[in-house]
Amino acid sequence: MTKTIRRRNLVLRLAALAAVMCGFGCGATGNKGSQTADVVSANARADVHRTVLIQFNSNLRDGLPWKFHAARTVEVHPGQLVRVSYDARNDSDRSISGRAVATYTPAVAAAYMRKLECFCTSIQTLAPHEVRRMPVVFMIDPSLPSDVPVVTLSYTFFEAPRRQGWWSRAIARR
Repeated sequence: MTKTIRRRNLVLRLAALAAVMCGFGCGATGNKGSQTADVVSANARADVHRTVLIQFNSNLRDGLPWKFHAARTVEVHPGQLVRVSYDARNDSDRSISGRAVATYTPAVAAAYMRKLECFCTSIQTLAPHEVRRMPVVFMIDPSLPSDVPVVTLSYTFFEAPRRQGWWSRAIARR
């Protein structure tokens, strides 16, 4: 009997946690109109006595014919959830795929960056002249050293090579 009660309590706790996480996630990632950065108090661990200036940088490599930019700066308390949108536009007359790579300055900040959502986890394909808003949802861990008052999050987009999967090559050989 005790084992059944413990299982039921565990299931109820997990269901409650899932409901809270879903509600939090929907609120954190919902469409905010034309804003490019939102800061939401996500956690009781947020250090409200300290702020960190987050700067955003965007770069294109290999002649990628896109425009790519984001909010310039956001001041946050470590432990707060931050939502920033980078905007990309394909200025060419063909579909182009790109992959973004993130870098952090100072480099030590990378260990304290907690990304929950990022366009950098997959290849982005933009149709000719397509404009896309791409979100990044993250939090700076409150244990970020206090001698780091500014963090720069930089994304560089590279054109993704057009590679066919093994199945495409196998079909082409027939």
